[in-house]
Formats: sequence, C-alpha cells, structure tokens
Amino acid sequence: MDTQAEDFARPEDIAAALNMRRIAIVGLSSDPAKPSFAVGNYLKRHGYEVIPVNPTETEVLGEKAYASLSELPEPPEVVDVFRRANKLPQIVDEAIAAGARAVWFQQGIINLEAASKARKAGLIVVMDRCMKIERSLR
Repeated sequence: MDTQAEDFARPEDIAAALNMRRIAIVGLSSDPAKPSFAVGNYLKRHGYEVIPVNPTETEVLGEKAYASLSELPEPPEVVDVFRRANKLPQIVDEAIAAGARAVWFQQGIINLEAASKARKAGLIVVMDRCMKIERSLR
C-alpha cells in the first residue's frame, strides 16, 4: 500500500464517515452483479439513506436516481464513489459544491490529488477502502 494513500484511510476518518447516515453513491448501478449495487444494498439494509447518483439510471434500490450531485435536493453527508480515478477531481468539486462533509473513494480507486483537494476543502477523506467491508468490521 502506498503510504500516502494510507494517510487517506485513517481509522478516525473511517469511523466519522460511517457515523454519517446520508450517503450519495456516485456510480450506483441497478445491476445486482455490480459491486456498487452490493454496497448500496448493504448500506440501505443497515439503516443508511442511500441516494443513487448515476445519469444512466432512473431508480436504484427503490430510490430516485440523480444524474449528478448538483441535482440533489439536499446535501449528502458522504459521497461514496464508484468511478474511475481520473473522474475523482470533478466529483470532488461537485461534492464540495453540494455541501458534502466527506468523500469515500472505494477500494482500488486512488487519486491523491483529488483526495488532497477534498481534505484541503475541509472534507473527511477515505480512499481505497470499501464502505461495506469497513461497516461490517464494526
């Protein structure tokens, strides 16, 4: 593990993000075979409010899907991202503008520039970790 990436998986940040209840999942798919669906379904079953953000979906897990974070009717607490690393800078900008308190880049999604930008803007940042796995460990 890259030691700089590890700085974006601090236990206190993971705990703080998991304590937030309203999660916008960018890239949430209605396809049960996709990891985003498994994570979103798990979080919803464990009492989280899951907000799908995906321009190719209209509804996921019984929730209205939004094309972008800017379309959300209220700020998410956490923006959980299932998109390629090169999309993270734009998503971080949208998360900041939307009033998010934290960004979570799923396992295998690493962009140190985007993570640093989010942290400098005052957001909690977790990178290269899975919300489902981290929640199940608690």
